[in-house]
Amino acid sequence: MNIDKAKKRIAKQVSKGFKGYPMVSIAYFGVKPELATHVMVQFITEEGAAPQEQKLSSTVDARHDETIQTVIVKILERTQAVSVMEVAGVAPL
Repeated sequence: MNIDKAKKRIAKQVSKGFKGYPMVSIAYFGVKPELATHVMVQFITEEGAAPQEQKLSSTVDARHDETIQTVIVKILERTQAVSVMEVAGVAPL
């Protein structure tokens, strides 16, 4: 999938805000604020349920990595998430 198309699909889901469960949360991590080398995607089926986590890593910025962004889109499709939340910025490792 094209990187721009994947990022647009993710952004569209995030812009809808919290609509209920199931929910997917996306957080980027890195050594520097301008370079996200790790991504954590959490899937929560219902309120109070333990999250299922998937960690992805990249040698380049994960926010611009076509493979990682495509995987995130596939996760959103597969889980049929009603809400998609994205943590702003890049958290330190």
